[in-house]
Amino acid sequence: MKFLQLNTYSTHSKIVGLVAIVISLVAWTSDLSGMVYICPYCRAQRTVIGILGLMLILPAATHWIAKYIGLVIGFFGATVAANQHFMGWKKISAGTFEFKENLVIDPFLLSGLALFGIIGLTYLLLFSDKAIANQR
Repeated sequence: MKFLQLNTYSTHSKIVGLVAIVISLVAWTSDLSGMVYICPYCRAQRTVIGILGLMLILPAATHWIAKYIGLVIGFFGATVAANQHFMGWKKISAGTFEFKENLVIDPFLLSGLALFGIIGLTYLLLFSDKAIANQR
């Protein structure tokens, strides 16, 4: 398996979907257990990651309606992540930015990772069936 090739992720999109669901569940567990502070941006992002992961493992993911719904959900999640991430850049510009003491729960880093993840999951949902068809 070649980790730096896009075709690897397109071919194994169901595994990527399962990983996204696990990430979402772990993030929700940390939220509901009180390990992290309540953040509506984070909640929206982790929900979108879970929904996109679920859509990737379902057989209906190849239907155009599922792709459209995934695109709308992905765009919403990416917008939320971009807004949260930009607030960090705004603080950097103002000279008031500080990382959280615990980097694992830093909203600037997590929103950047969520932005990358959501866009990647949305891409896989839209194009993974074409990559598999091209291999045949």
